[in-house]
Amino acid sequence: MSDDNPHSNSGSKKKSFFHNFMQMFRLEPKNKNDLVDVLTGAEGRELINPETKLMIEGVLGVSEMRVRDIMIPRSQMVTIDRNQSLDEFLPIILESGHSRFPVVNEDIDHVDGILLAKDLIAFGFNSVNLGIDYQEFSLNEIIRPAIIVPESKKVEPLLKEFRSNRYHMALVADEYGGISGVITIEDILEQIVGEIEDETDEDIEEDIKVLAGNVYLVRALTELEDFNSYFNSDFDEKSADTISGIILHNLHHMPRKGEQVTIGNFEFKVVAADTRCMQMLQVTVNKKHTINGKVSD
Repeated sequence: MSDDNPHSNSGSKKKSFFHNFMQMFRLEPKNKNDLVDVLTGAEGRELINPETKLMIEGVLGVSEMRVRDIMIPRSQMVTIDRNQSLDEFLPIILESGHSRFPVVNEDIDHVDGILLAKDLIAFGFNSVNLGIDYQEFSLNEIIRPAIIVPESKKVEPLLKEFRSNRYHMALVADEYGGISGVITIEDILEQIVGEIEDETDEDIEEDIKVLAGNVYLVRALTELEDFNSYFNSDFDEKSADTISGIILHNLHHMPRKGEQVTIGNFEFKVVAADTRCMQMLQVTVNKKHTINGKVSD
């Protein structure tokens, strides 16, 4: 027996759609795993892009971290000895490229303060009459107070303290009161947005390099527009900002080092990555794909 109402099926479909739509909002996440599942679903429906999903997951991760999890360990700290002259410690500052340095008194466990490299600028104009005597330079007069936090302190409230008190570095103390490391506001932000590079970073190589034939080494954060232009590809620049975003959109998880995925005419292999982001990719181009009007060798 046929249905005399031609709109009955479409009405049923609409009802089902709105029912499912409303159910999605009624089922509130009960824990962080549920929330991550909601984010994954939102990414799959292209409501958010892969980079946005990673940043939200980074915020969730930071809320569970303690300072000891992300601090720079004692062995990697760059410090200035208060007993050194300007001529002695200036090369250390220039070589490291950092902007802040713990000032210690012979022993790293005895921190007198923090030296900001910018506070030395005035002493570089000794030839100009600024009323500053280079010979009477005193480190004690320009260092700032050092902030010390315990290893067990949660990262989230520390970020709030960094922002509200307008300081960028804190020394980290272990349970015995010794200095075990240092943490900066940049270290925390990198857990959310990934590695932050600036003009002082050593790795300032080209984004795309030819390895051999149709194989290339590509920085994962290469702008998608630049990637498309170089490889004559047509990845959707509205769905991601970088080539790593395209890979994340296809895999729906953070790939590990060595993991591979083929997307269109390109095979991507992750050659460098950490738990938060991909860093370097090996890209193999299909030999029939044309790059700048030439078929890939």
